[in-house]
Amino acid sequence: MNPKVKETAIPAKSKIAEDIPGAYFYDCFQTPFDHAGLSAMQIYMNTFAKTPAWVNALMGIRNRVVVLFGLKNVGGMKALNKSKSAEDYQVGDKAGIFSLVYKSDEEVILCDSDKHLDVKVSVCKQTRDGQPFIVLSTVVHVHNNLGRAYMVFVGPAHKVIAPAILAKA
Repeated sequence: MNPKVKETAIPAKSKIAEDIPGAYFYDCFQTPFDHAGLSAMQIYMNTFAKTPAWVNALMGIRNRVVVLFGLKNVGGMKALNKSKSAEDYQVGDKAGIFSLVYKSDEEVILCDSDKHLDVKVSVCKQTRDGQPFIVLSTVVHVHNNLGRAYMVFVGPAHKVIAPAILAKA
């Protein structure tokens, strides 16, 4: 893990913190980041557009395997509409592999749901002791045994993938 990326608690004042009760899995990572003049949506777009190639390769393998078990192929992490500006995104719009469910200047929450699980991802701007940073939080609610089985593999991998994505911010 990038030494500047640190695992942390989901910020209590972030909107995604409301989704923690009953969650099967959640994690949160932060990194120093001068976010002056950037919206949370722009940070999400910039960060996920730089997803490491090895993460996209893993997503490709994931997509080929999970369709055999009734989960959907979500595509690649870099699948963002480059012609659409951050300001143009509205709640309900697809933004890469996720759908936008909450948008403010300080935080965006994106979601992917199916009958097996709901995944929410937040990018949140924070400042503590004068130091600006960004926080990447993930909260997962599972609905059945297939969702739980999926998370047996994805949970540990996520602890490596999320910081790798955040390190590219």
